[in-house]
Formats: sequence, structure tokens, C-alpha cells
Amino acid sequence: MNPNEKTGKSEFLEITAAAGGGKHPKVSGVAYGGAKMSLWGWPKPVVVDLAGMMIPEEVPLLADHENHTLGRVGVVRAKPVDGHLAIEGEVVAEGEVAEAIVNQAKAGAAWQLSIGAEVEASELVQEGRRTVNGAEHEAPFYHITKSTLREVSVVAVGADRNTRMNVTATLNLTGQTPQSMKPENPDMKDAKPVVAAEPAAPAQNPAQKPVEAAMPPAPAPDPALAAQEAIKAERGRVAEIRKVCAGEFPDIEAKAVDEGWDLNRTTAAVLAAYRQREPVTAPNVIVKAEARPDRKTLEAAVCLRAGISEDAVAKDYGEQVAEAAMPDRDLPLRGLLAECLRIEGKSVPRSMDNEAIKASFSTVSLPGILGNVANKKLLQSYRAQPVIATKLCTEGDLNDFKESDRFRLTDVGDLQPVAADGEIKEGGLTEEPARNQIDTYAKKFCLTRKMVINDDLGAFLKVPVAMGNRAARLIDQLFFRRLLANPAQLDGNPLFGKQHKNLLSGATSALGADSLKKAIQLFLDQVDADGQPIAVEPRILLVPTALKHQALELTRGTTLIMSGAESPTLRPALNILSDENLEVVSSPYLANAKYEGASETAWYLFGQPGTVDTFEIGYLKGKRAPTVERGDTDFNTLGIWFRVYFDVGVREQDHRGMVKATGAAG
Repeated sequence: MNPNEKTGKSEFLEITAAAGGGKHPKVSGVAYGGAKMSLWGWPKPVVVDLAGMMIPEEVPLLADHENHTLGRVGVVRAKPVDGHLAIEGEVVAEGEVAEAIVNQAKAGAAWQLSIGAEVEASELVQEGRRTVNGAEHEAPFYHITKSTLREVSVVAVGADRNTRMNVTATLNLTGQTPQSMKPENPDMKDAKPVVAAEPAAPAQNPAQKPVEAAMPPAPAPDPALAAQEAIKAERGRVAEIRKVCAGEFPDIEAKAVDEGWDLNRTTAAVLAAYRQREPVTAPNVIVKAEARPDRKTLEAAVCLRAGISEDAVAKDYGEQVAEAAMPDRDLPLRGLLAECLRIEGKSVPRSMDNEAIKASFSTVSLPGILGNVANKKLLQSYRAQPVIATKLCTEGDLNDFKESDRFRLTDVGDLQPVAADGEIKEGGLTEEPARNQIDTYAKKFCLTRKMVINDDLGAFLKVPVAMGNRAARLIDQLFFRRLLANPAQLDGNPLFGKQHKNLLSGATSALGADSLKKAIQLFLDQVDADGQPIAVEPRILLVPTALKHQALELTRGTTLIMSGAESPTLRPALNILSDENLEVVSSPYLANAKYEGASETAWYLFGQPGTVDTFEIGYLKGKRAPTVERGDTDFNTLGIWFRVYFDVGVREQDHRGMVKATGAAG
């Protein structure tokens, strides 16, 4: 059922001839019936709250929402009446469009009306029911709580999907134009609708005698009966006046009764007085709604298409932008280029030829949107990639690309008893030097003309995903290259060696229960600069992939079964190594032949990062992730270049807090 069939309200446009042969035809009707509407760009139905609508004194009457000089056919005045928006006005234009509207009305065409409103505040009603415009509406729907009426349009068949700049409301209703919106001019009460011209009186045959001559004269009217009819008519007039004034306009009511005004004149006076009042507005909910996608909405839509979660998009761009971006989440690449041209006021071609591609590439919006989305996608894949080095290393910030000294303050001297005189002995701090240095690692990728013509946004977005993975793996590559090289330290000794007392070698160093116990003891026996134990427990057992399951068996099993021998030794069944709380971490880099020092048998013990400095991952001024930027356009390539760069470095800091076992003789 149509929303207003019960009330008989109409959204059809009624056009009547001007009074006294006036120049401009009058119009009246219902522009919006107050019910739900399904509109392009809104994922759920919309109800425009007339109580929150700001209505100018006059609004343009357009043809089919055409916002140009020839599209304006007249002006109307509007007001809310009983939960719907009624209008009256004139068709003042004389061009072909206006003439077609009037001529088709003469021929019996039933035009419909539609509104164009600027949405200033809206709210998504997700549950239950809500009363708007005097009627209950069941969720879900958007409640437009604040808007401004910008225009009313004459339309033929309802809402037009191409009028995206407007909230276009067309409810196909039938019925009569409300009496409250008949023309203001009291002389118009006898005007004939253009759509229903009276037929001409039939011509008389001159040979025929007048019919009246053969009939007896009419009886004289009864004065008493005439008086009763006059009283009845006057009472009806007064009752209608009081109904229109509704107790809100007592001065108009008294004047209309005393001076014999008819209903049309009274209605016009009430409307004029009503317009002088301040419009009633609902509470202002500051939630901006864009009728057409702007740059942020487009960027959010491309993020959604790229697979970035709705929660992440809402967090970065706001709930309202994320909601507005939902309808455009499947926007094709060529559609994105066209929208960027539109945003910057450039003409949008029908087909995406070379000139159109060049024009879109030259915009500010397109590279910015693609660059930001590529950056988010790269960071998403970078953070999703498992990085082993971050489990073993601390992180630090460097100010430049020069090799930097990284000094650590180490206390020297134990606490001493306080002497009888109360004097406290002085302690000391020494600086132990270490170094780190960062470098820049980069690559570039391109949005090509071929991708645009193929409409392949997915191919473009795969590149930053791959680069994010590569950037994460770069940290591991830098770490393991340094770890396996066993470089010399500032004291001239290798990182792992007898001088640093952190190397277990020989045939007995192969991973097993006995060798693991020896390595743990070697780790615990390490001393600081003052000759005191470092008091750090090993927490991570780093092994190549070939030793992963053996390491898990050694560290997680509740019992330890020893193999037989010629001289078997009795051992308790309890696996004491499981109480060491060692986390097993395996990496394919340890045995990769591309790295100097790689071994399938060597394994390591590390302390927990933060409790001891072993290796440090250095970043430039806190930038701990790669960056995507638009690069310079290459003349030889029809496309937009983007570059990814990462400023990072990995360097050992202290030989204490880690132990290496070669796992083999030699």
C-alpha cells in the first residue's frame, strides 16, 4: 500500500489556469508524503523529518532535478501539513520544458513531485520503532533529523538514480490535492483545472423553439427556506474557518468571520502567518552526510575493496564516512578515476581513453587516494608477517644514517654496609660501548595505463601487499645475516667465542638433554663488567627447522626416556628441562646456504629482550614501518609511480645474554 493512500494525500502535481486570464499557471500538490524512501547511495530506507527541515520562503521548481538555468520552471512555497510537505506556486518559465509540463497537464498527464534536500544531520535507527512525521516507522532506517529544502522538482516516474546530489523523494500516490493547499487568490475558487477543460455547449437548431417557452414559469422561492439555507451556509463557513485556524490564529479567525472571508482567503492568511514563525527544528546531531562521495569517502571505499576491515576503516575515517563508503566498495578502477576528475571540477569523459587517463593521473586526488590505500595495505601485510627478530631483539631509534655509538650504563660495585659514622660509600657507573647503523631499503611500483584499461585495481593492490611482506622479512634477513656471520666486537673478539664464554662446541654440543643443560649452565654463569652474575635466565631456544620437533620434545615433555647403553645409568623419569620455560623458536634462515655461517646443527639460547641487550633493531626517528610515497612520473611510462622505502638496521649490542652451540665437532 502506498504510504498516504489512507489519508488521500497526493504527490501528483495539479496545474490550474491563472485567475482572470493571468499569465502564469498555478501549481499545488504534495512534494513528500513523510514515509520511508529507498534512495541511491543509502544502504537502508530514509525518512526525512519535516520537523527538522529548514524551509526557505521560496524554493525553485525544477524539471527532473536539472540544476541549470533552463531546468528552473517556476517557484513554490512549501509547508508541513499533517505529516507531509505541501506546496503551492507558479510555473513562470516560458521555454520548451515549462511548456511541455503545462501542455501535458492539459492533456491529462498526472505529474509527480519530488524534493531535493541537503542533509545536515542523520541517525541510523537500528532497532524497534520510531515516530517521525506523525507515523511509526519500523527499524532499520535512516532518520534525517536536520535538512534544508533546496528545490522541488516535477518528475514523471519517481526517484532518478542519477540525481545523487539530492535526497530525491518520490512516492507514487493517488488522490486529490489537499484543500489546505488550494490557490491563495480568492478569485481562483471558480477557476477550471487545465487538465479538465469544460466541453462547449451544443449548438441550437434555429428552427427549434426555446424549450423554456413551452414550460410553466418556476415557482417563487420560499423566503423562510432561503433564510434557513443561508444560515446553514454561514455556519458551515464559520466552522471551516475555525477548523483552518485551529485556535492558533484567533485574530485571523475573528477577522475572517466578521468580514465574510471564504475558506481560500482564510487559508492564505493562515499560511502567511505561519511562515513568519521560526521553523521548528529537531535536536542537532552533528553527523555530516555527503550526497556524492568526496575524497575521504572514495579513499575509505577503496580501503574496503582492498580487504581492510570495516572496523579499521571506521577507526581511521570515522563511522559516518565508513557508512557512506559502503555503497562504493565495489567501485571499479575507471570509476575511481572518473570520480577524481569530478571532485577536481574536470570533465568526465564517456570512455577512458589516453587523454582521460593522463588527466586523471594529473589530479591531486587520485595519487593521494591510491598512495594512502597502498600504504595501509602495505602496513597491514607488514604487521601480519611473523618476524622472528622482534622476539629476540630490542628496538631503538637513531637520528641519522651515520654509525652511532650506543652506550649502556653499567653499575660497578656492590652495596656496602654503612659505617658507624653514617657515611655511605660511593658506587660507580661505567659506559659499555656498542654500535648500530641504519640504511635505506627501497623499491618502486607503478599504476600503469594497462591496469586502467583492464580496470584492474586488484593487480595494483597486490604490489604493496607483496612489498609489506618483503619489508617484514627484511628485518629477519638483516638479523640472521649478522648473527650467522659471528662478527668481531669492539674488543677484537668474535661475538661467540671462548673469550666471551658463550660458545659450546664439539661433538657433545649436538642438541640433546645433556648439551642443553650445559648450555643453560654456560648462560647462567655469564658475568657483567663488575664480575658479578648477570642474573638473567634463558628464555628462548632458537633452532633450525630440522631440530624444531626435537627441541619441543626436550622442553615440553613431562618425562625423559633415555636410550639404552652398554653401561646404562639410572635416571629419574621427570623431565627437569620442561621447568626451564624455554620458548622454542625455529627459523629456516639458520640453515640457508645463502647466508655465511649457516648450519643445520647449530642452535642458540637467548634471554628475554628488555632484560638484557643482545641485538638491537634500529629505526630512523621512531618510524618503525615502511613508507609509501608517490614518486616522480617517468616520461617513458604512462602511469603513476609509487616508491616504498624503509630505514632500518640491525646490530649486536652485548655478547652476554646469549649462547651458541655449534652442534657438531670442529
